[in-house]
Amino acid sequence: MTLDLPLIWAGLIATAVLLYVLLDGFDLGVGILFPFARSPAERDVMMDSIAPVWDGNETWLVLGGGGLFAAFPLAYGILAPAFYLPLILMLLALILRGVAFEFRLHGRKRGKAFWTFAFAAGSLGATIAQGFVLGGFIQGVTVADGRFAGQPFDWLTPYTLLVAAGLVAGYALLGGCWLMWKTQDQLHGDARRWSAISAAAVGVLLFAVSLATLFVHPRIADRWGFTGEGFDVATFLPHLPIPLLGAAGLGVVAVGLWKRSHGWPFLGGALVFLSGYIGLAVSFFPSIVPYDIDFRTAANADNALGLMLWGIAILLPAILGYTVWVYWIFRGKVSADAGYH
Repeated sequence: MTLDLPLIWAGLIATAVLLYVLLDGFDLGVGILFPFARSPAERDVMMDSIAPVWDGNETWLVLGGGGLFAAFPLAYGILAPAFYLPLILMLLALILRGVAFEFRLHGRKRGKAFWTFAFAAGSLGATIAQGFVLGGFIQGVTVADGRFAGQPFDWLTPYTLLVAAGLVAGYALLGGCWLMWKTQDQLHGDARRWSAISAAAVGVLLFAVSLATLFVHPRIADRWGFTGEGFDVATFLPHLPIPLLGAAGLGVVAVGLWKRSHGWPFLGGALVFLSGYIGLAVSFFPSIVPYDIDFRTAANADNALGLMLWGIAILLPAILGYTVWVYWIFRGKVSADAGYH
């Protein structure tokens, strides 16, 4: 049996991006919520809650980006210049965030305040940049003769601003739910309130983005049954479980908050993101450069894909194993006086 190497690599990259969004999403969300903490001591606990895992979470971004470059060079060569500015903004923000994470620990009063601001600004900046990239990707990229043929600011539109706002709310929801899971006492209560506010914002913005997406490109509307001739129920019904999964995720968050659960709200937030991710995949698959180039056209030669697959077969279990091990070791609550316990 011959392996469908382009499809396997498309699945691997899609999985890496999803894991990055879920895992780095909550620690970016913690940074977004940083300014709302009551005191520097609370911020110390918030930072301690992500300290063992935040840098490992970003491994999935490297794997996704590197995989795109190696497995689908044509797509990488088009998408990179199309989103050059927001990608640079994202990388600079992530660097600022990483430096602030390390320097804040050793700063004195003024220095600590500055690095606190830098950590929050880096987290928010990286999230907004990712929202611009995501929104621009959904809008579609102008391609001519296998090259990016658009303008440097094609990604900056009212739609991408809406997507960026939705992603900020979504990461804040993940961050708040993570803090509910990992903290206690007053900070746990604050995180519950932040999660409730974020969940309400996510519900509104998710509906707004979903509705706006139907008007971004006619192919998306057709996929979901909204044609120029009206609404096609038969086309929409197979996709109905996707929005229902998102609604169920928000329901799990709401019930978990109401019952003061520690872990269920985070699961609900993850389900919301999973629903959105699957919905986007349905909207433009098999395009890897929406909406002109599919993943098979953009794929590298099979011998190169096969050789790299041997490498990922060794690397991926190691990354997954390390990730699971770290989360297991630091599975307890975090407190100001004793750290993890």
